[in-house]
Amino acid sequence: MEKARIAIIGGSGLYQMDGLQDVDEVDLTTPFGKPSDTITLGKLGNERVAFLPRHGRGHRIQPSDVPVRANIFALKTLGVERIISVSAVGSLRETFEPLDLVIPHQLIDRTFMRHTTFFEENVVAHIGFAHPFCPTLSQLLFHAASKTSAKVHAGATLIVMEGPAFSTKAESFMYKSWNADIIGMTALPEAKLAREAEICYTTLASVTDYDCWREQTEVVTVDMVISNLLKNTKVAKETLRNLISTIPDGRNCLCGSALKDAIVTQPAYIPQSFREKMFPITGKYLKSITNCHKT
Repeated sequence: MEKARIAIIGGSGLYQMDGLQDVDEVDLTTPFGKPSDTITLGKLGNERVAFLPRHGRGHRIQPSDVPVRANIFALKTLGVERIISVSAVGSLRETFEPLDLVIPHQLIDRTFMRHTTFFEENVVAHIGFAHPFCPTLSQLLFHAASKTSAKVHAGATLIVMEGPAFSTKAESFMYKSWNADIIGMTALPEAKLAREAEICYTTLASVTDYDCWREQTEVVTVDMVISNLLKNTKVAKETLRNLISTIPDGRNCLCGSALKDAIVTQPAYIPQSFREKMFPITGKYLKSITNCHKT
């Protein structure tokens, strides 16, 4: 099977990555179902990357219905070590204007309908999540975005809501009072599952609107979001092209060992079925009882 160590998850407005060479389409099925769409593998510069449209081509999948576990698991089986997510967000701050780019460093979870862990079958793992985005990859992303014409902000708190409706005004003001800076619908549980899979994860957030708190601005609409997304798609692709060539081969962050001390269930209580199903993620920690596994 083709491999790639870097993946791009495209959000609203980014359904394909231009400029890929030697392209292959990979249709995978995982223990958690099928990913959002086929995964495109191709060379961007000298690096082979995987591209996956989060909502599927044609934007067919609701934020709450994105098969995130299947997406992350599929990317892990392809050898992915780093994920760059591209997402549309609303701004909760005057200084974060529509068409700005933001690389967030913190998350607040307001979702409640989504599967947030790979660990099932009475197997428990508690990953560290104090710093939800890979600091090394986020810094590289900031430098890559800074080479474009966009105004770029490094560091922000991203609140992730369930959707698909936008916020009420009361909610928007509440999130501002929590010191959140931007709001979106898709970074979670992606970031949590990427951490469980020991994949570095960062987000390039594209500001499309001021949510609904700003009195002098019209209330956010789909037309407004899509219009600004299309304007930012070009700069997002430019950022990604700038970034790929700067990512080193090795990793010096803690993302690659996030599960090392996280699995608390005693080995005798971990079923063989779980060990086999989760081998791409947990195989280096949970050896197969019979020394045979499915890959």
